[in-house]
Amino acid sequence: MTAQPALDPQASHDVPTTPRLVMARHGETAWSRSGQHTGTTDLPMTAAGEEQARSLGRALAGQHFDLVISSPLQRARETARLAGYGDQVQIDPNLVEWDYGAYEGVTSAQIVADLGHDWNLWTDGVPPGDTPGETAVDVQKRALAVIARCDAVLDAGGDVLLVAHGHMLRAIAAAWLGLRPQDGAVFSLSTGTMSELAFEHDHHVIRLWNCPPDALMKR
Repeated sequence: MTAQPALDPQASHDVPTTPRLVMARHGETAWSRSGQHTGTTDLPMTAAGEEQARSLGRALAGQHFDLVISSPLQRARETARLAGYGDQVQIDPNLVEWDYGAYEGVTSAQIVADLGHDWNLWTDGVPPGDTPGETAVDVQKRALAVIARCDAVLDAGGDVLLVAHGHMLRAIAAAWLGLRPQDGAVFSLSTGTMSELAFEHDHHVIRLWNCPPDALMKR
């Protein structure tokens, strides 16, 4: 599925500036390209993924962030570096991707074929494998811890940049909006895209979602 444009392409022009929680999903890896679940496996980006990371940097155009946080996995750390924030980035273990347990490296199609019925990560979870695996509730707890870390900066009027993974960032979006853990399922998020959480009339909102860097640079 290709990335979708911003929810509101004119958002930055129509809404007064507020503190922002900007989220970048890392660039493509071999497993994200093939659809294999990539949780704790520390894969590098492909050449295309590295270019996506550089494109994120061009779209951000050196914008200042009061806090930059990355997952400890190299695909996120390297995205932060290639986007121009390597000197500022701090590592947060809570931003690591969902622990997929026995489904690490397996595609959704393979899981459904093996089970013989439909399967949804957010509601059905994963069995343990080489790692214990996580539920949507487990992941949302980590998402809430990340948001709590950002709150002091946001409350002071600063901006935050998070560089992490597809399911983790979807969980953060659901937590930001006060949704149930399983409601992260409604968000689609492609590699190398940017999203933005913010405030409107003191309420948590999404101002930008799943936006490719090229679309940002044309706004």
